[in-house]
Amino acid sequence: MTDRVPWQADAYLDLARRACFVCELLDGNPDYPHHIAYRDADAVVFASRFPSVLGHFLIAPIKHREHAIGDFTADEYLAIQRVVHLAGSALSGLLTVERLYVLSLGSQQANRHVHWHLAPLPPGVPYEQQQTAVFDPARGYLDVPDDELADLARRLGERMTD
Repeated sequence: MTDRVPWQADAYLDLARRACFVCELLDGNPDYPHHIAYRDADAVVFASRFPSVLGHFLIAPIKHREHAIGDFTADEYLAIQRVVHLAGSALSGLLTVERLYVLSLGSQQANRHVHWHLAPLPPGVPYEQQQTAVFDPARGYLDVPDDELADLARRLGERMTD
């Protein structure tokens, strides 16, 4: 069983406002470490640093885009969504999943680079802890050992490229 870590809103907000975390991770900035599972010309798939559930991954466009619809042509949007589908299918094959949540979050005030979250809900989670409750900061985030997160990202990437 993985422990939960209390959410530190002030520290997170500082990190989220300091720079574009997606652009920084793509540039290899060590202040923004993430385990990348997959990358192609359009998108990158990486493990969340603050996972709400085991297997919480994010998908973001390689190019800095800020709006989930308005910053993409239809073809560009479909290319990103193909990666979302590919990653979601691969993730659902790696973990036991009751429901796979897919959502786009972000803000013009922090985390401006548009990204989609994949959050695989494990079976047996009570209804009151499902849906948006999965992301409630009061629950904190999972403290997944770095080597386990790296291994999960590696295995996800392998499934995405098979």
